[in-house]
Amino acid sequence: MKSGEKLRDLHLHMCGMGLDTHEAIGNLLVPVFIDCGHLNDAHQALYRLGYGQECAWTSLIQGCIQRKEFQHAFNLYKRMQDELVCPSKYTFIALLKACSSVKSVKKGRELHLLVAKQECESDVHVGSSLVTMYAKCGLLAKAKDVFEMLPARSVILWNALIVGYIDHGYGEEAVECFKQMQWEGVTPDVVTYVCSLRACGSIGAIDKGQEIHEEIDRNGFLNRDLLIGTALVDMYLKCGSLNSARQVFDKIIVRDIVSWNSLIGGYAEHGHGDDALECFEKMQLQGIMPNAVTLSFILKACSTVGATEKGQEIHAEIERRGFLERDIVIGSSLVEMYSKCGMQAIASKVFEKLPIRDVVSWNSLIAGYAQAGKIESIFSIFDRMSGEGIKPDPFTFIVIFNACNRAGLFEQSETYFNAMKKIYGIIPTVEHHNCMINFLCRSSQLDKAVAMINKTPFFSNLVAWHAVLGACKNSGNVTLGKQAFENAVSLDEKDCASYVLMSQIYLGADIYETNDDISIGSS
Repeated sequence: MKSGEKLRDLHLHMCGMGLDTHEAIGNLLVPVFIDCGHLNDAHQALYRLGYGQECAWTSLIQGCIQRKEFQHAFNLYKRMQDELVCPSKYTFIALLKACSSVKSVKKGRELHLLVAKQECESDVHVGSSLVTMYAKCGLLAKAKDVFEMLPARSVILWNALIVGYIDHGYGEEAVECFKQMQWEGVTPDVVTYVCSLRACGSIGAIDKGQEIHEEIDRNGFLNRDLLIGTALVDMYLKCGSLNSARQVFDKIIVRDIVSWNSLIGGYAEHGHGDDALECFEKMQLQGIMPNAVTLSFILKACSTVGATEKGQEIHAEIERRGFLERDIVIGSSLVEMYSKCGMQAIASKVFEKLPIRDVVSWNSLIAGYAQAGKIESIFSIFDRMSGEGIKPDPFTFIVIFNACNRAGLFEQSETYFNAMKKIYGIIPTVEHHNCMINFLCRSSQLDKAVAMINKTPFFSNLVAWHAVLGACKNSGNVTLGKQAFENAVSLDEKDCASYVLMSQIYLGADIYETNDDISIGSS
């Protein structure tokens, strides 16, 4: 008989003797039931008491939070207050965790006031919970304010702030925190190293990542913690240093599915499909069973190298293990793989079998037809997608613009461009503008292209002006070419491509200019 069942029998026996209402015994039963995973029994034990102590209430609140019953936890806290039971720092820590999970700033602020009132704000665990709560809710400035007010900054506190910055895309700030933490003499732990490596990877700070790597080696962390090894591999991959990633991976003594997925995914993302497939085979030889994430990466690798037979093998395994019905990412990956391998009919069949079709799977199908040059099918799929209530995303329009560009369908491209903002509420990015400008240049509508760039000066970039320069070279338009050149060098006076293109325009027009006409600028 399991311990929880024994405890339940004991509780029934105590109820028969009236001992469950004994204050000391009853309050002890609640946390014991929680530890055994019997939340309902813990509830009953508490409600039979005339007076529940703080530890019993807190245990029950913690149990609800563990089961992600956050609203129930908040309701229990309200009852706890109604019964005039004073919360402890452990109560606050649990409730702040719940606020972080549901991103409830209002409840978090209310708890912060009570924390300050009870003067437990300076406790390292409470302080860390406050910092985490504000950071998770996106209030990073407030998280930093709380952090700065705390008298002692432990590694737990620093980690809470670093994680907050990383989760919201502030990789540079996270790296600065890591530096400042060390300046203040706080020794990093595993969490710190893992998070700091994530930050380095997110901003491509390979030099700082290498410094951290050297520090990890000096402290002997690499072979003591698998998470650090995986984080190092991931950092190097995100920074584009595949050789360094592989060297670190080969040094990891014990490799789990996460570390293998990190390496395989990195190879796949960087177009090294053969290396990804090789790692996939080695992983299985070592007895590691691939999961849904692994198979998604391998499908991408197959599409990169055109390994259709391997892709079909993976498809069969996906069907056998039932991944297609319960993993939407796998479905989209399959559609993408078949599309990129030119097997559009199979891609369409897989797509139709998907139980849930999100914008990613629709985009994969559209991209496949775009690759095949079936422009009318693209328009048809887009209309069907909209008809089924799936809102397109920015990538959807990138695919459509490029397809229209190749087919020379400027009017249709312009229609979709206008629909992005007006109908779908998508603000065009610089990539969308560049697609349109390139199209105008290719169709010899140079004045329109320049007008579009000038209309949106915040999107002015070298790619756009290079397109104009290239079109001027082909048409022999020296005047407009000089204008485009001046704008290009104002963005980057050392951009070689601009000078080459401008010289080709002059040569094509049989014009020779002095050095004063094309100034390279001061070095």
